[in-house]
Formats: sequence, structure tokens, C-alpha cells
Amino acid sequence: MTFHTLNELIAEGVRGRYILVRSDLNVPLDGSTVTDDGRIKASLPVLGKLTDAGARVLVTAHLGRPKGAPEEKYSLKPAVSRLAELAGFNVALAEDTVGSSAKKLAASLQDGEVLVLENVRFDPRETSKDDAQRAEFADELVALTGSNGAFVDDAFGAVHRKHASVYDVATRLPSYQGDLVHTEVEVLRKLTSDTQRPYVVVLGGSKVSDKLAVIDNLIGKADTILVGGGMLFTFLAAEGHKVAGSLLEEDQIPVVKDYLQRAAAAGTEFVVPTDVVVAEKFAADAAHETVAADDIEGSSFGASGIGLDIGPESAAAFADRIKGARTVFWNGPMGVFEFEAFSAGTRAVAQALTAADAFTVVGGGDSAAAVRTLGFADDEFGHISTGGGASLEYLEGKELPGLSVLDR
Repeated sequence: MTFHTLNELIAEGVRGRYILVRSDLNVPLDGSTVTDDGRIKASLPVLGKLTDAGARVLVTAHLGRPKGAPEEKYSLKPAVSRLAELAGFNVALAEDTVGSSAKKLAASLQDGEVLVLENVRFDPRETSKDDAQRAEFADELVALTGSNGAFVDDAFGAVHRKHASVYDVATRLPSYQGDLVHTEVEVLRKLTSDTQRPYVVVLGGSKVSDKLAVIDNLIGKADTILVGGGMLFTFLAAEGHKVAGSLLEEDQIPVVKDYLQRAAAAGTEFVVPTDVVVAEKFAADAAHETVAADDIEGSSFGASGIGLDIGPESAAAFADRIKGARTVFWNGPMGVFEFEAFSAGTRAVAQALTAADAFTVVGGGDSAAAVRTLGFADDEFGHISTGGGASLEYLEGKELPGLSVLDR
């Protein structure tokens, strides 16, 4: 696919024009405090380029999963407040998305200023499966740009959604690929074609069902798949081991068995932990111990023990595989990294990526939050994605609606 780029738009001239930008401000909050501003920082370069060029920038974004109506806890206020602190340009927030506040503030916007519209998911038409409803909302968004507007998609974390502010507006305005989306797509291309080998994929997170399609597509493409997080217990069960009270998706055991058989024939090696950290309960201060992965019920906690991290032997083995790789993609923590006692596996993988002589990609979402929580800097990795779900769907081989409409 080839795209019209932001630089092309700026070269055409944007001074005095309204440019509608889909940004990703979907950040984690603790009350009204932004706890990880990575996505906000990632949105700044495109907004800065446009304001420097004199554009009047209208930003659409979402936060969380409101049910099609305004909810204070999902307001963009905290995110926009942080954006304003970081930005070198004027930033305002409308009280609504396409209502009186948005129209009034858009009309008064000056060259080089930014107006963020309130959470687009406060309008049920944004996510509607009815094409006509989404089209109606998109028309109202586009109307804010006047007669000479343009659209820039810079929200990679939303390109896998067929939503009005991502998909439908791009069919109504001259549309351009933002720098962030461009970078993400180029990174993913390196993971799917002409990939430098050995190619190691590290998969974690709570549920194997969340990763089924990407695992299926990686068999025969990746040299090694390292399995951690809650999903590892379904793999252990597929190998015939008991997992006590650990997270287990019994209905996925036959699927995992099939993957293990197919991978062996296709030349992809699954590496499942040989030891795990088992806790008495799910709590930061829970009593815990390390046991062999094939003897979880042999822990002091018996059949009620809960596996909450990969063990040190497995962490060292994973680090060794990463050390020998030329390309590494990591999606999903190895354990409950939010609890210090169960963060060692995730920390070991992160440390191995920072030391690897490889092209390393951290696949967004919980993985990005984990490395920052554990004190790692973004620039210690080759790339930290802003779109976990979008990255996985790309690796699954799916068409991403938000990219399909930008395809030229």
C-alpha cells in the first residue's frame, strides 16, 4: 500500500485551513491523573508540524469505552490537560463533539491553534455498525472543517476499528497518513516481510484466546515463540500438566495442542516455561514460591495455588533466546508486573530486549505500560507501539479498516 503523507499535505499548504486529525489520547488514568502519557507524547509531532505550518487543527480522540453517552470518568479533560502542558501551541477542549461548544470554538480557532473535541465515543454513532448512522456523524465532523479541510489519521491504536472518526471521515475528505501511523506500519512490515532472522516472538498476557489468530499466523514465520503470562497455563495443560488454581482456558486446550503439533512440523519452536512463581492468592503481599512448571500442585499451596509469574530459570532461558535473535516482537507481560513480587519475569524480558543486538518491538498496551512501570525508557527499545490490538490484527493478516481507506 502507498499513502499520501503528512509532508505532502504540508507541502500543499495548510495555513488557515482546518485539518481534522484523529489522534490517540486513550491513556490510562488514576482518577483524573494520567498515569502513562506515552500516547500523548506520541501525538505531539504531527500536531506540532501542522500548527507550525499555520493549520487550524481539530482533534478527534476517544478514551475508554463509554456507552454512547457522556460520562465524566471518560472525559478527555485529563488527557488534554497533559497535552497542553507538553505542547508548544495553544490547546483547547470543546465540551461536546459536534454540538454548540465544538461549533463555536471551531469557528473562533486561529492559525496554529488546536481544538480537541470531546470523546467521540460519547456519540453512539461513532461505533455504530449501521453505516448510515456512522456516515451521519462523520458528515457532522467534516462540516467543522469548512470547504477546504483535510483529514490526517495519526491514531494507529484505532485503525483496526471501522468507526466514524477513523474510517468514514477518510472517505469524505482528502486523507493523509500521519507520521505515527506511518512509523507503525513500517515497523510491522519488518515483522511480516523480509524479517531478519532468527525471529523471536514473546507472547504473554492473561488469555491465550486473545492471541489465537496471531499465533496461528506466526507458525512457520517465527523461529521461536516464547510463552508467558496467564496464557502459559493453557499451554502447560495442553502438555498434560496440572495447573492448580492458575488461569486456564480449558476450551482452548485442543487448539493449543494443534498449534504445538503444527509448529513442530513447520519449524517454529514453542518455548513454555519450565518453572513458575506460585502464590497463595492473587495479592501483592501473597506468600509465594517457585516450583517446576510440571509440579504446580506440588507447591505449599496445593491445588489452590495460583501461578503469577514465570520463574527465574525460564526468565534466563527467555533472555538467552532473545540475546540470539535479530528480530524480536513482544506482546503481553510475563506475569502480574503490577505486583513487585511477580514482576521479575517481565523485567527480565524487558532487560533482554534492551541488551539485544536486534530490531526490537514492544507491542503496545500492557507491554508498553509494563516497561514504563518497571522504569525502562522508551528509547531503550527499537520501537514501542501505540496500538496493541491493531498490531496484533496486522500480524494476524487482517485488513485494518482505517488503513484501507487511506490506501491510494
